[in-house]
Amino acid sequence: MLRYLWLTLGYMSFLLGTAGIFLPLLPTVPFYMLALFCFAKGSEKMHRWFVQSDLYKKHAADFMQKKEMTLKAKMNVMVTVTLLMGLALWLLPEEMYIGYLIIGTAWTVHVLYFIFGIRTKIKMK
Repeated sequence: MLRYLWLTLGYMSFLLGTAGIFLPLLPTVPFYMLALFCFAKGSEKMHRWFVQSDLYKKHAADFMQKKEMTLKAKMNVMVTVTLLMGLALWLLPEEMYIGYLIIGTAWTVHVLYFIFGIRTKIKMK
């Protein structure tokens, strides 16, 4: 039963990541990373298929292997997370100070990680 849960989550992450290729609001790399993790937990066959797919190689392999992303990909992820966390802050009641603190801390750690923890890939022409 747990295996099917991992596979279902992996398929959903894969679909959202693939949609993110075409829709700028959805970040491709984080969804592909989640899909990779879920497929590894759910099925060795699906994990192998995903790692060998052209979509994975083009959009997430560099990050997973070299911990680097293009500036465009980094900005896409940071803008999306900022918008989603901003929406969460907007929806929180004003008296939920701990919620503001948690979301603000998560956002700060996220931005610092993407700025300092992930190298920016320079495209060679």
